[in-house]
Amino acid sequence: MTAKRQTAPRCCPPARRRNRGWGVEYATVFKALGDPTRVEMIDLLARADGPLCACDLESRFDLSQPTISHHLGLLRKAGLVMTERRGTWMHYRLTPGCLERFVGFLDEVSRHHP
Repeated sequence: MTAKRQTAPRCCPPARRRNRGWGVEYATVFKALGDPTRVEMIDLLARADGPLCACDLESRFDLSQPTISHHLGLLRKAGLVMTERRGTWMHYRLTPGCLERFVGFLDEVSRHHP
């Protein structure tokens, strides 16, 4: 016979949890933005008049080409940037709506904050 486990009384009602997958997309985005170089890349792409060539991005950082490609690849995997090949060069631009995702997250979280 097993004894029934007693739980201590709660001091306040339990917080309502979202479904488990809710934070995965946001965590991926915030993880991709966890590096100052990638944040600066997002800023450059947001202020650009159109897609930026990889060579334009490389010339703005004191980093090797493979390192720049690595950073851009992480931003792409997180769904923040899109690529387009033009000849031998890749051109990068922000994914439509990616900045609105940040705003949406902040709106969602702040809606429940006093």
